[in-house]
Amino acid sequence: MANITKKVSWSSRGDESGAAGEETPLLNGSEQSRPLRQMSSGSTVFQIGRLSTVDLEEEITTEEDSVRGRPKEIPHNEKLLSLKFESLDYDNIENQLFLEEERRMSFMAFRCLEISRWVICGLIGFLTGLIACFIDIMVEQLAGLKYRLIKENIVKFTEAGGLSISLLLWAALNSFCVMFGAIIVAFIEPIAAGSGIPQIKCFLNGVKIPRVVRLKTLVVKVVGVIFSVVGGLAVGKEGPMIHSGAVLAAGVSQGRSTSLKKDFKIFEYFRRDTEKRDFVSAGAAAGVSAAFGAPVGGVLFSLEEGASFWNQMLTWRIFFASMISTFTLNFFLSIYDNKPGDLSNPGLINFGRFESEAMEYNLYEIPLFIAMGAIGGGLGAFFNFLNYWLTIFRIRYVHRPCLQVIEAMLVAAVNATVAFILIYFSTDCQPLGPDQSEEYPLQLFCADGEFNAMATTFFNTPEKSVRSLFHNPTGTYNSLTLGLFTVTYFFLACWTYGLAVSAGVFIPSLLIGAAWGRLCGILLASTTSTASMWADPGKYALIGAAAQLGGIVRMTLSLTVIMMEATGNVTYGLPIMLVLMTAKIVGDYFQEGLYDLHIKLGSVPFLHGEAPATSHWLTAREVMSSPVTCLNRIEKVGTIVDTLSNTSTNHNGFPVVVQVSGDDEVLFDLAIDENIRCMSFRCNVLIFIATQVVGLVTRKDLARYHVGKHGLEELLLAQT
Repeated sequence: MANITKKVSWSSRGDESGAAGEETPLLNGSEQSRPLRQMSSGSTVFQIGRLSTVDLEEEITTEEDSVRGRPKEIPHNEKLLSLKFESLDYDNIENQLFLEEERRMSFMAFRCLEISRWVICGLIGFLTGLIACFIDIMVEQLAGLKYRLIKENIVKFTEAGGLSISLLLWAALNSFCVMFGAIIVAFIEPIAAGSGIPQIKCFLNGVKIPRVVRLKTLVVKVVGVIFSVVGGLAVGKEGPMIHSGAVLAAGVSQGRSTSLKKDFKIFEYFRRDTEKRDFVSAGAAAGVSAAFGAPVGGVLFSLEEGASFWNQMLTWRIFFASMISTFTLNFFLSIYDNKPGDLSNPGLINFGRFESEAMEYNLYEIPLFIAMGAIGGGLGAFFNFLNYWLTIFRIRYVHRPCLQVIEAMLVAAVNATVAFILIYFSTDCQPLGPDQSEEYPLQLFCADGEFNAMATTFFNTPEKSVRSLFHNPTGTYNSLTLGLFTVTYFFLACWTYGLAVSAGVFIPSLLIGAAWGRLCGILLASTTSTASMWADPGKYALIGAAAQLGGIVRMTLSLTVIMMEATGNVTYGLPIMLVLMTAKIVGDYFQEGLYDLHIKLGSVPFLHGEAPATSHWLTAREVMSSPVTCLNRIEKVGTIVDTLSNTSTNHNGFPVVVQVSGDDEVLFDLAIDENIRCMSFRCNVLIFIATQVVGLVTRKDLARYHVGKHGLEELLLAQT
């Protein structure tokens, strides 16, 4: 088949040709993005641009080719799909060299490769556990130093007057820590911002995200999350552990470092995207396991939220990496706590044991748990809605690194100020008994032997505040304290997620849910004469935490198991599952999950497991890119260089075609209809008419169709 010149023209879509909109040329020649529908006979009929003519002989003019081939750069908006992302080669390229190499390998060589995979997974788990241990120890030491200094200052000025100095000290320490964490992210490695979970989901989906699994990204992520948590932001260190584990997996499995420009000459067989993908899945699971002490939950997280490719042997290897990660963290933390061999700290966050009789639930409480799940889904959708528009504002107006650092410092100072004001005006004083677990109790204006209950929620790391809400005895908090804390922390967490700092959303979500969940337990007890029938409000704090986290991130199976493993009580499996299912159903009705929203805001061509519900009638001719640049089997080097450097090309896959006579057999014979033929080409699909390439279906061609408020809609494609 010869390299051919062709012209594909597309008809307009019904009466909408004059609709307002930003006219950005699409890859297939469509003029702009708009709802794909037109009215016919009183009913709504979806229709996409039709392929009206296919002229294989007519030449394309330079002006036409320029307009059709080069989408213009336009400002970012939420309806864009970026052209800068490419697909990873998740299919092995079975060319002659590859087949010869496979043929030369003996059975013993294949056995050695399998053993090497297990060794690499063990290394991934071990190193991930070490990173988690380092983060935990550094946060505990630095946060302890900060809180002790502020507490001594508050105690000093409570009696002498001048608490404004304590406020300034608190805000200054927070801002300084966050400033350092934001500078290294904004100026050194911006991809390390946030939790990294959306980026890892995209990588495992087959999208090549630049620098997402580099060593420099890991260093910035680890150092950044330490200073973000110490700086008092409404963040957690558990989410970034997933990204850290994935980076470790990518580096260890390749046996070389791009950042260090060092090749260790090991594991060279695994230097392909297919193998790297499996190890990154194991790294993400090891990160979850280290964060929550939940190895089974880590495997399910990687299956549910991450990997698009799965098999039975991969399950075993990922579980092995997760177990090694949890054991490593346990072992080194036991040495740090001067209790060698005491493996009672399974993860970075320990919810404690829910084993007392007061924590048991009854059948009549299940409808209440489901109602709490609905509340969590609604609040989660509201959280995602606010963060969505806040992120769009940041993309458009806070995109300079210096502005990102200033915003992060402002949020840190506001966090300290709001916390100080709420603690200062709080009158919720509780007796300081032997069963209290607060490390830094503040007396402030309370009587001797009492502490300020509001301070136990703000004046601590988020992980310890969650545990206090779960396990502090009844009467530790009053309703006003929990209500004020829930509202303020909700908006602070929403403002914080998306800053140019390394931070996760797991712990803030759990803390918000635990606060309003415990409030629900207190209110239920106050509405009846027999408060004992509702038992401990800590039980409702657990359900509220699960509902809020499920409403924000929309995880079901993996989060159920993570919560069960973190609490050490399988009894709560059923209510947690019902709560998470309800939260997801309610939340999905209003808004997408937080990670999916940020993937969309990143303009990433992410392909979901299922096609949009109303897209099954689409055919290849409606979605394919054209014209297609082809190469001959024997081609001049200059021609190849010119083709690869041509920025106007609509695609980055170049079919190699062969001239055939009319009597020769054509090997691609997967018929679409009587005229169109199709074949697979490195994650893409080639479209043939009369054995000539007329179209190419790429990841972007499929990802730009999604279900919106007007039905099936088409995203703009642009160089963003």
